[in-house]
Amino acid sequence: MSPRIAQSPRPVYQQLADSLRAKIATGGLAPGEQVPTEKALAEEFGASRATVRQGLMVLVNEGLIVASRPRGYFVRRHELCYFRPQAEWEQHPASPEMDRWMTEQTTLGRAPSQRINVEIIQPPDRVADRLALSPGDLVVVRRRVRYLNDEPFNINDTFYPFELVQGSELVNPADIARGASQVLTELGYEQVRAIDEIEARMPLPDEVSRLELGAGMPVAVHRNTGFTKDNRPVRHTVNVLVGSKHVILFERTKPQGAPENE
Repeated sequence: MSPRIAQSPRPVYQQLADSLRAKIATGGLAPGEQVPTEKALAEEFGASRATVRQGLMVLVNEGLIVASRPRGYFVRRHELCYFRPQAEWEQHPASPEMDRWMTEQTTLGRAPSQRINVEIIQPPDRVADRLALSPGDLVVVRRRVRYLNDEPFNINDTFYPFELVQGSELVNPADIARGASQVLTELGYEQVRAIDEIEARMPLPDEVSRLELGAGMPVAVHRNTGFTKDNRPVRHTVNVLVGSKHVILFERTKPQGAPENE
């Protein structure tokens, strides 16, 4: 039996997963590099091939490695997506076919796509609270799963008070090249400020399904509520970001004359 196994109370498959995970984290196994073969790992850990596969599947489910039979297992190549909440206020070149996110990713040389579904529903309590809705009020929700190179990267679900947007493009399950916020402005509900909320948690079952997540993969949830100049909330967006695929980037500007506080 391997000395490493004899000295640890953890199951062998977990030790194997821990060892490979550490090598991936420190660069000992680089993105795209092949993981040692099942035979080599079985010899190193003094374990059966079945135990080795169990440990490898832990890393597959975590999204760290991918199986490519019959060649073996490889460290996943992760393309990080920089998520910039402030980008919605920035001007961008208009595209007759794609919204801001699609345009940005195409500019970066990626192949973005998205699936859009629109529903009219009774809002979840948290959404109703953020939109200051009364009991019985309905919302239009535009649900999107966004993909890069056919791999699901994030969920973008946006809720609008039904009474504000009924009959508009927002109830049509198609991309809006000029952006949904511009449609709100044209309807008389220009957003002038927003509140952002960010939390980290494990994904809900529906999110696991939509994002095709393996076990143990956390997500970051970004909630954004947009307000008009009259302080009326008119939009609530919920972005669910796969933790291993995103960097959330905020840019802040210091107000002129602000004190130097640390």
